Amino acid sequence: MGQVAWLKVVDVNDLGAFVDWGLSKDLFIPFAEQQHPLRSGSFTVVKIYLDNQGRPAGSTRIDHWIEDTATGLSIGQEVTLLIAEQTDLGFKAIINDQFWGLLYSNELHRRVRKGQVVEGYIQRIRDDGKIDLTLNQPGFSASKIDAVARAIENNLHANSGFLALNDKSPPPVIYAAFGVSKKVFKQAVGALYKARKITIEPGGLRSSASSQDSADAT
Repeated sequence: MGQVAWLKVVDVNDLGAFVDWGLSKDLFIPFAEQQHPLRSGSFTVVKIYLDNQGRPAGSTRIDHWIEDTATGLSIGQEVTLLIAEQTDLGFKAIINDQFWGLLYSNELHRRVRKGQVVEGYIQRIRDDGKIDLTLNQPGFSASKIDAVARAIENNLHANSGFLALNDKSPPPVIYAAFGVSKKVFKQAVGALYKARKITIEPGGLRSSASSQDSADAT
């Protein structure tokens, strides 16, 4: 008990609603525990709890169960997130079935959707105790930057020495190609550039070896 899940409403009657939670008997959500009226066929975020008689029940009054301020968490800690709600700033997510946190849209480098469960990290703990989240592991080490740099070199080698990405490319495009944030990508590009392994062009990156081959051919 105590989990939060994204569940499908399978029936609504005079007593309340029922959701499929993977067991033979559907989970009951009484009207008093519904934030908004539920309709059959829809999906909703549900808190699973034990009622006064010790029976499993569900609630969509998520704010009643989930704390705004977190305790026992540390910066950089890996956590499980349930994407619960989109806001003007980004996406509210439930941390480890217990606390609210926020993923900022301008720091997201891949798409997320309501109901999705993802692994994330504690990015900041604000003075008011609220939590800012990230999907990228904080503090990429030098070895991880090197790994991204090698991936860029491999991509260049596989594509005749040219990659149609650079430090001006949109973050989602960079993430789709290499699975990292734009910041990490730029660090890897900078390392390759300083090592004179690439040149940076308006349309992308070119390996220095490819540039030299072209010069020799002329």
